[in-house]
Amino acid sequence: MKTYLDLLQHILDNGVAKEDRTGTGTISVFGYQMRFDLSKGFPLLTTKKVYLKGIIHELLWFIKGDTNIRYLVQNNVHIWDEWPFQSYLEATGQATQFEKYTPEWKAKKKEFVQRIIDDEAFASKWGDLGPVYGKQWRNWEARDRRHMDQLAEAISAIKNNPSSRRILVSAWNVGELGQMALMPCHLLFQFYVADGKLSCQLYQRSADVFLGVPFNIASYALLTMMVAQVCGLEVGEFVHTLGDAHLYSNHIEQAKLQLSRAPRRLPNMILSDQVTDIEAFKYEDFALENYHPHPAIKAMVAV
Repeated sequence: MKTYLDLLQHILDNGVAKEDRTGTGTISVFGYQMRFDLSKGFPLLTTKKVYLKGIIHELLWFIKGDTNIRYLVQNNVHIWDEWPFQSYLEATGQATQFEKYTPEWKAKKKEFVQRIIDDEAFASKWGDLGPVYGKQWRNWEARDRRHMDQLAEAISAIKNNPSSRRILVSAWNVGELGQMALMPCHLLFQFYVADGKLSCQLYQRSADVFLGVPFNIASYALLTMMVAQVCGLEVGEFVHTLGDAHLYSNHIEQAKLQLSRAPRRLPNMILSDQVTDIEAFKYEDFALENYHPHPAIKAMVAV
């Protein structure tokens, strides 16, 4: 994963200071591309341990078309908790009482998440993120009120018209952006078939390089493997194109620590060969082999 470390170093060397939506501050570059040959191993960082369980469950959640965090938190995945929780505090007039990231805020968030797990009605009201990724992938609403399953259409095109240059899925639904808890960061991906191999290119408008990008690389690499399997293809490349690629100001020292570590051999991801339908994958159908990373590095997510 030297490709990823090169990106970290590039931002440290060339990034400009910018303010951001969260108020945290970043150093940022614009326009960067990474390429990963999926036949050479699964691109999961080895210079720090990455939370694979969260990656798999989030991807299955997207594929289900789900937009409520209840499925995630029921599976002990908490990568989306902060957004609905903060919206809940603001909607109920408690935001000034619970300042972000204080011990009181964290305790209140834990209470909120437990109620999402236990109370279906509460989860229905407060756990939904609006029409985010899964909604757009599986249930895009057209002006004429048709509902478009973009992922299913992409898979059909790969099988039946693999030379098409229109095999893509967009999460950037301009008419619904204002209803989303977080506007899509990884917003457009395109599949490409050549020589019996499936490749995927992702465009990501906003890239939290220390925390988010390692997840995004692994998630879309895994999606490419899943789609390739159900379409009877080998895997090709995952191409990751970034718009605003940034390190948050409170991630700089963590990035430098990661750069001090030597990359190790990539692991292998094994998919159950019994699965032939994209919707049939379950968490138990994935097995990671020979993953020997350096220890995890903690950092605070910017909300």
